[in-house]
Amino acid sequence: MPMESRISAKLTGLLPHLDERARRMVVAAEAMALPRGGVSLVHRCCGMSRVTILKGIRELRQGVRLPEGRQRRPGGGRKRFAEHHAGFAQALDRLVEPDVRGDPESPLRWTCKSTRKLGAELGKAYGSVSHETVAQALREANYSLQGNRKTREGNQHEDRDAQFRHINATVTAELRRGRPVISVDTKKKELIGHYENKGKQWLAKGRPRHVNGHDFPGPKVPRAYPYGIDDLGRNKGFVNVGTDHDTATFAVASIRGWWRAQGRRLYPGTRRMTITADGGGSNGYRLRLWKIELQRLADQTGLEIAVCHFPPGTSKWNKVEHRLFSFISSNWRGEPLADYQTIVSLITRTTTAQGLTVQCRLDRRRYAVGKRVSDDELAAVNIVPCDFHGEWNYTIRPSRQTR
Repeated sequence: MPMESRISAKLTGLLPHLDERARRMVVAAEAMALPRGGVSLVHRCCGMSRVTILKGIRELRQGVRLPEGRQRRPGGGRKRFAEHHAGFAQALDRLVEPDVRGDPESPLRWTCKSTRKLGAELGKAYGSVSHETVAQALREANYSLQGNRKTREGNQHEDRDAQFRHINATVTAELRRGRPVISVDTKKKELIGHYENKGKQWLAKGRPRHVNGHDFPGPKVPRAYPYGIDDLGRNKGFVNVGTDHDTATFAVASIRGWWRAQGRRLYPGTRRMTITADGGGSNGYRLRLWKIELQRLADQTGLEIAVCHFPPGTSKWNKVEHRLFSFISSNWRGEPLADYQTIVSLITRTTTAQGLTVQCRLDRRRYAVGKRVSDDELAAVNIVPCDFHGEWNYTIRPSRQTR
């Protein structure tokens, strides 16, 4: 159980049985036993004001003793602001949630609702209202500070779930047969140099890594394009770090690199490979060049290459994101990616408790952008569409002349 929950449970059960001064002493002693921030932590756990807790700490340190039996009668002390001002809680509620409460003309509808701004707006009707009073009222009304949660996926395709089921059935069947199934995608483009890398790592106190004060690189600043291949049948990853452009040719070159480095050794004698990929990007289902390059790969390897694309807007469900890229990001958190060798080394050293190993290579080849594929070139691709959404699910077989 987290420390805050443990303290809250203890104080909730103990304080109702004590008088006012005893409650203050117990809470003050609890705060003193904690490290820095103890007063704030105890304040959150029991609701007693910080002023009262600090008073109790002073009394404990000074050894102040009150006459036996002396305490304030129940209900004594200054009343809370909301008790003196009828309608205060409702007015605050309308400001915080104007859409829900039916007040679209709220003066704070389009502003940051900080406690100070809320207090200033409420002060027009109730006189001076401190931000602490607003914060206390919000907590009592069961509000809390919260960020955004990414759940909306935009307009969903009507066959979105059916495509997920199709991918799952295809992958399960291929893995059962012992054939290679890989999940592919390009990780976020990374800047090379002394730029901030989100996250924290353990360093000597007061000695953080120094990076550039801004992240506005010019066109001459080098970039890295990590293209990842996750072997769904084995806990192995392969990353091809490009230095030029993220194109369809680069994507298939990365898959070719995986096959030569790992695939043909792990799956000897196989005649078929399955790829699960996003619906867009350098491996998008609309890209003609993607299919042309896959045809070349099929001709070179003699493999039938089956492809299943995720529906538009669902790239976060791609396995490579969770099984490979997330661990790479965790491994290099807080580490400036000063040069390409740093990236390769950090990716190569990415492991997990479940035994993930990652092979990484640096690809300095040039990949031209804007290549056009004619109708005749596309017609030469030996592609067999699936009966279900053939634009998303298809197999590219070796050319007839190469058999």
